[in-house]
Order: sequence, then C-alpha cells, then structure tokens
Amino acid sequence: MTSITQRTSGLVQRRTEAIRSAAAEKERDSGEEEDEARRGEEEEDDKGDSKETRLTLMEEVLLLGLKDREVICKSDAPTGDVLLDEALKHIKETQPPESVQSWIELLSGETWNPLKLHYQLRNVRERLAKNLVEKGVLTTEKQNFLLFDMTTHPLTNGTIKQRLVKKVQDSVLEKWVNDPHRMDKRVLALILLAHSSDVLENAFAPLQDEQYDVAMKRVHTLLELEPEKESTKSNANELMWAVVAAFTK
Repeated sequence: MTSITQRTSGLVQRRTEAIRSAAAEKERDSGEEEDEARRGEEEEDDKGDSKETRLTLMEEVLLLGLKDREVICKSDAPTGDVLLDEALKHIKETQPPESVQSWIELLSGETWNPLKLHYQLRNVRERLAKNLVEKGVLTTEKQNFLLFDMTTHPLTNGTIKQRLVKKVQDSVLEKWVNDPHRMDKRVLALILLAHSSDVLENAFAPLQDEQYDVAMKRVHTLLELEPEKESTKSNANELMWAVVAAFTK
C-alpha cells in the first residue's frame, strides 16, 4: 500500500508539475504574441507617420522647445514719438529678450507679475490725447459729473478725422489691391489694429449698404490670413505680422 501510495502521489506531483509547466509556457507564448502585436502596432504607426513629415527625436524635442519669436532692438535712435521711444528703451534694456505677446502684455499692464509692472506704459490714452491737443486736432475741456469734474478732449478739427476715415475706406474700396504685401504697411496695420480695437466700424458707418458689405468682406480676407505664413514672404515686415498674430489669435 505504501509503494502504491508513493507511486500515486508521484504521478500526481508529475502531473501537477506538467500542468504548471504548460501554463507557464502558454503564458510565455501569450506574452510573446502581445509583444509581437505591440511591435506590429508601432510599425503601423511608423508607416502612418511616414505619410507625413518624419521627424527625428531631437527634432521633435527642438520643436517642442520652440517659443514665440523674441523681439530684439536693432536701433534705439529717437523716433520723435515719446511712447515708442519709451517702449524701445524697455526692449533694449531687457535680457533675455521677450516675445511679442509678452511685450504686449507688459507694455499694456496686463501682466500679473509684480516684478514687471515697471514696464507698463502709463496713461497712454491721456498722453495720446495730449499730443492731439498740441497738434490742434482735439481740445481740452472740463465737464462736471455731479460730484467731480472730468477732463475731456472733444474733436475740434474734423477735417483731419474725415481725411483719415476716407483713407481707410479707400484702402478697401477704390484702392483695394487684393494683396496685403502690395498695400501700404501703415494702412494695413491701421486696419487690422482698428478692427482689434473695435473702432473700424466708425470708419465704415457712413458707407452705403453695398459699399459697407464689400469693405467688411475685404477686411475679413485680411483677418483670415495666416500671419506666420505672411511673415515669411519677401519684403514682409516680420514684427508687424507678429503683432497681428498676437491680436487676432
């Protein structure tokens, strides 16, 4: 009985070991199949990527590390514009250089960084109004609002404003060239920035309905341009298109 019991237990033990061995082998085979399937999926992904631009690992790292283009002051010679000269001074003295978007936030005071509040251009609207008063376009008056007096700047020379309105209207109507790079850069910048400031409507309000529709349609063609792409074209003003991108994105 003892030998039979021993043989039986030995047989059971061998069977158990065989089952365990088969299970382990099956698990290894399953793992290899999963690895092969994963490699196959990766190869399929690589094939899919090959249809597009293939990048090396370092190229991908570099691409992820790219930031907005930085503004570098090439000349700080006085321009005659106090606000512009002040902005140029800040840009020249700042190291490392800041991006266009950062400068817009800094100079306008929209930054939340208390260490950079000194970059803000103070009282811009009042300083611009003062310049227009000195040029005879506006005047200065005091208006009483119950408990306090407020300084206002009414228009005194309507001819200059009408001339400006006519210039903006003509640029998208009679003088429309259907190519931003053939337009006067100052007028182009004026149109785009006026639209971003919600004041372009003031120039188009006097137009007849048909003229208004044409003017707005052409302005929208300018707004739909890709600043990054336009900045790479010949004779393009990179900084202008960078500012446009910051305001229209």
